[in-house]
Amino acid sequence: MRSGKKYVLVADDDPSILRFVTAVVEGEGLEAATARDGKEAYKILRSGKSVVCAIVDVRMPYIEGTELVKYMQADQNFAAIPVIMITGDHDTKAAASAHSSGAMAFLPKPFTNHQLRLLLKTFVDRDRSQSA
Repeated sequence: MRSGKKYVLVADDDPSILRFVTAVVEGEGLEAATARDGKEAYKILRSGKSVVCAIVDVRMPYIEGTELVKYMQADQNFAAIPVIMITGDHDTKAAASAHSSGAMAFLPKPFTNHQLRLLLKTFVDRDRSQSA
């Protein structure tokens, strides 16, 4: 069952990044559903919340971000959710891995709230126009 609220899944094991991204999401007038690891993120997806976008760290405990995205791509309930992968890894393999797993965007840390807001608006507005 889907609730009326629309959520952005925010998953990162770094508490300061989780707070920063959540503040940006909420600053855009959206609800944040936060997870400190891949297992919590998986539970949020399965909870029935209406997730319209996901911002996921590449490296997390239990289930890594790329594995979570692959799972999302394999499930018709989650395959259309746009995913923004974030990471502190600054090598081209991390970006390639994020895109090959199904992420729509890759944002290396540190990033600004402006950079995140632009990506968020792009994907959330895309969802709003498709559901209208």
